[in-house]
Amino acid sequence: MNVQIENAKYDKIKADIQISGSKSESNRLLILQKFFPQIEIKNLSDSDDTNYLHKALQSDTREINIGHAGTAMRFLTAFFASQKGKEVILSGSDRMHNRPIKILVEALKSLGANIQYLKKEGFPPLKITGNELVEESVVIDGNISSQYITALMLIAPSLVSGLKIYLKGEITSVPYIKMTKSLLDQLGIHCDFNGDVIEIRSVKSIQKQEIIVESDWSSASYYYSVVALSAIGSEITLSSYKKNSLQGDVVLAEIYQDFGVETMFLKDKICLKKISEPKTKNININLKNAPDIAQTIAVTCFGLNISCTLTGLHTLKIKETDRLVALQNELTKLGGQVTITDASLQLNRRNEIKSDISVKTYNDHRMAMAFAPLGLITPITILDADVVTKSYRNFWSDFQQIGFQIHQL
Repeated sequence: MNVQIENAKYDKIKADIQISGSKSESNRLLILQKFFPQIEIKNLSDSDDTNYLHKALQSDTREINIGHAGTAMRFLTAFFASQKGKEVILSGSDRMHNRPIKILVEALKSLGANIQYLKKEGFPPLKITGNELVEESVVIDGNISSQYITALMLIAPSLVSGLKIYLKGEITSVPYIKMTKSLLDQLGIHCDFNGDVIEIRSVKSIQKQEIIVESDWSSASYYYSVVALSAIGSEITLSSYKKNSLQGDVVLAEIYQDFGVETMFLKDKICLKKISEPKTKNININLKNAPDIAQTIAVTCFGLNISCTLTGLHTLKIKETDRLVALQNELTKLGGQVTITDASLQLNRRNEIKSDISVKTYNDHRMAMAFAPLGLITPITILDADVVTKSYRNFWSDFQQIGFQIHQL
């Protein structure tokens, strides 16, 4: 499905949107719930990624395909490796079979896991034969995707001796590690994260409890972009959010102040309001702790004609696509001047913005959603627009609710 967005107006926007639960929190809790069925989860994410993970955990089949769901691939690799006697073939889309997983597999093997590569060394699909993992410690690089580290943290309470995780080198995406720790703490599972060591004790059972998943801050980023690109006085209220969020993308509230957007934290909502024009013509942001909002910020800067330098983006090259290359390609088509390295993006102020451009999404949900707000400035077509269901099923209907004219092509 392709969609054309037509709403090149700066009229004030007023809207109230309900966003489903955080994909990151939901996926962690689903794994933990398999070990501790005393957990009851409310406001679970309705994303494809979470649905794939949920179905895989309930499946009795030997072969499990998780499509594009990278989080599911990593979390399930660790989960099934710890399930003694269970044999699973874990596969995904063609893109998934080109996303590296060797670092996690080697860490699991050092604990006693039995995992084989069925095609290319270091990549899915995997044949996993569950073992009792008896080693008490593991060493893993700290500057990799936090999902590798979280995958180990989630199985740690079920291991006979718990687990000590030693992180080598610089530690990136720390908020996502802290999110996992906070969820373990909330469940009464002992977890220490000091310096470069994470220690989690073995637990046999926990007290019954209900956890309400906070709505997804990554999904909120697209509304920050809309408000930033709209007229002063525009405001969008989003549910359900809290100021002391576990999610690293809560930094949006601070970052978008430079774009004239104020965040008001209400009881269980946030209200985004455009209070001024941007306060700068050039920004420099290190996003090593929140790389998933890089695309949104880059597109916001392009729309506002602000130069930006975004760093700390080395994990973007192994996502659904190489997001740095994808951003460079599509922003250039629209009239941008973009330079990238393996870990950064620099956007220079543009002379023009081109109309009626078709934006490729590269099987990446965040490409579709990050570019959609530009419809406030110029007519734009998003190709393969249904890719948004990976993380935000109701994205297009919610955008129509705030006033965007969206036509399916």
